[in-house]
Amino acid sequence: MATLVRWSPFRELATMQTEMSRLMNGLVEGNGQTTESWVPAVDVWETEKELVYAFDLPGIPQDKVSVEVEDSSLTVTAERERQQEVQNDRFYRFERRFGTFTRTIGLPQGISEDSIRAEFRDGVLEIHVPKPEQPKPRRIQIGGGDEQATIEGTAK
Repeated sequence: MATLVRWSPFRELATMQTEMSRLMNGLVEGNGQTTESWVPAVDVWETEKELVYAFDLPGIPQDKVSVEVEDSSLTVTAERERQQEVQNDRFYRFERRFGTFTRTIGLPQGISEDSIRAEFRDGVLEIHVPKPEQPKPRRIQIGGGDEQATIEGTAK
């Protein structure tokens, strides 16, 4: 029996944006040199009152993580340093990425920047962004002539 899966274009678009961000961050540095940069995975979910962004940042101390909000954009920057504690052993493979990353995510319009809060626990950075209030309809008086009419709108 075939299973039907509902297509969500916004989820597909978010996945594509994440993959493009990873690709572009891994290609070139500002001076044209290739880099070994990395972009951590991020989960985004929504509750009734807020949007939550959770970044996986294992091995990064809290003082090396920066969260900034400017012009409806959330920017997370962090640095993970390679520690060469083993002196005379042979290394056969380096797969963990080190260095600095920056990830910028657009926020919905109308967000109060003062109400955003961040928590860093067990290598996971969670950023809680309260949802903006929905615009409320307003009443407009129509003038001109002897009669005054009122137009009312409703929010959907």
